[in-house]
Amino acid sequence: MTQPRQFVVEADGGSRGNPGPAGYGAVVIDPVTGETLAEAAEYIGVATNNVAEYKGLIAGLKAARALVPDASADGALRVRVRMDSKLVVEQMSGRWKIKHPDMKPLAAEAARILPPSAVTYEWIPREKNKHADRLANEAMDAGRRGEQWEPSASTASLDTRGSGAAMDLPPVSGPPGDAAAGAARARAALAGRTGAAPDATAPADAAGPARAAATSTAPTDTAPAAAATTAPQVGWAAAPDLGAPATFVLLRHGETALTPEKRFSGSGGSDPELSAVGRRQAELIAGALAARGTIEEIVSSPLRRCRETAGAVAARLGLEVRIEDGLRETDFGAWEGLTFAEVRERHGADLDAWLGSAKAAPTGGGESFAEVARRVAATRDRLTTRYAGRTVLLVTHVTPIKTLVRLALGAPPEAMFRMELSAASVSAVAYYADGNASVRLLNDTSHLR
Repeated sequence: MTQPRQFVVEADGGSRGNPGPAGYGAVVIDPVTGETLAEAAEYIGVATNNVAEYKGLIAGLKAARALVPDASADGALRVRVRMDSKLVVEQMSGRWKIKHPDMKPLAAEAARILPPSAVTYEWIPREKNKHADRLANEAMDAGRRGEQWEPSASTASLDTRGSGAAMDLPPVSGPPGDAAAGAARARAALAGRTGAAPDATAPADAAGPARAAATSTAPTDTAPAAAATTAPQVGWAAAPDLGAPATFVLLRHGETALTPEKRFSGSGGSDPELSAVGRRQAELIAGALAARGTIEEIVSSPLRRCRETAGAVAARLGLEVRIEDGLRETDFGAWEGLTFAEVRERHGADLDAWLGSAKAAPTGGGESFAEVARRVAATRDRLTTRYAGRTVLLVTHVTPIKTLVRLALGAPPEAMFRMELSAASVSAVAYYADGNASVRLLNDTSHLR
């Protein structure tokens, strides 16, 4: 019985701005030798990270199919897809629902390329996906110059040699010599298809074709779509490329019973649930974020009002919620549950000290703004490292959000009292690889109207 051909496909996509100028990369690898059999990359114009990652998957599967003449026959080919996109891996594996309208047709297209039994999916850390990541960045660099990626100009294979994740795969079963012979047949088959006629049975690619290539050849299904020839950006785009920033979309939780009365509600008192109004606000922001289609991960404060708000968004986006203790609200000590006027009446001297110095803590052992700033800054540093280049929703509270904005602006502590932050409002800060930050949005409540 003929053994099925076995390939590893590694794919990635990126967007500089999310949405912004986007591109994908994919590589087909021999799982035994680690040899690159085919590469694909393309600049696709303005898109989100998620769209670019799905495009990379589609291109990688098409490139693998092109290497095997009877690939569509059940049992002729086995492909192991490895990606650092948890979203794509979980959705294509059937473990997460696909709810976003932009993702559904892309997932359906990917599923049609090969028989379902021929493809398995595995999540890998970003550092093990360097080849595909480099191809995606080459494609985006080309797009910035007003060009398309060309395989002859690519250095991704050379630059990432020795870091290929395929080399840690278990050996493929089969008679001795199959691996070397298979790799030779793959190269010969690919070379023989150079300049071949388009595959009329290939599923249409909604944003342009994948350009698949062995290191120096590139069979192409069709000409690139118009969206792929978007003119390069000028101005800030001409600055040195720092890669995609970690973008934190900062969502204050929805209302609780304490919110309309403007009572101090921190982490040291009761843990109130969302009110009926707060639950409605959570549903509205979930719909708005789903329509935007840019959120890739969700991280929440451990307090109930944030977990409930994050849960509503997660259910709509098909994502999981990670809990981060560093995003909890200030401990307001003896002031918990009181209004400002009540604190003034009972603890006037302590309140004056708190208003006058970031080092002063609320009565009864609460946290000072200086203590909160150290906690939030440490949390920010952990999360920007973990989510470099990704767009993440942080569901948290007034003080952590104001602190992140203040630190990004380099503003003094008293700036905390000069920001308005409504329940269920959205703010955003982008963090770049050189340590700089950019405040992109503050207290947006347009989704509630």
